[in-house]
Order: sequence, then structure tokens, then C-alpha cells
Amino acid sequence: MNTSKKLSDMQEGATAKVSQLLADGGIRRRLRDIGLIEGTHIRCLNRGPSGDPVAYLIRGAVIALRREDSSKIIIE
Repeated sequence: MNTSKKLSDMQEGATAKVSQLLADGGIRRRLRDIGLIEGTHIRCLNRGPSGDPVAYLIRGAVIALRREDSSKIIIE
């Protein structure tokens, strides 16, 4: 039973855990630098007026990610 989905699909107020990064190259390095590694817990705080970007609480810091980037993060 696979319950994973993309971070970009996460609802406001929900929490999840990172299970995999599908990004590669520079964006993968930047995501890892801000603490998005396997096992990291994330909380979706709120979306911008147009739904993009979205603010997430990651390891005690509020980080805004574009849908393009958050769709490359698999959560469970």
C-alpha cells in the first residue's frame, strides 16, 4: 500500500514527512541545503493569493516554495 504524494498537493495545515526527492542538479542541492531530506517533517502553512508559492514550516524555518519545485518532493 503506497500512500505517497507530492508536496505540491498538500493541504494547508497538514503535516507530512519527506520520503523522496525527484529533483536533480542544482535544485536538488538547494532543497537539501534548506533541510529537505528523507525523513524531514513538513507543515503546510499557507498558499499565496494565486496558490503559488506556498509557505512550509521546515525544521523550524518558514520556507516558500514554488509549485514547480514542490512537485518534485514526494511525501508520506
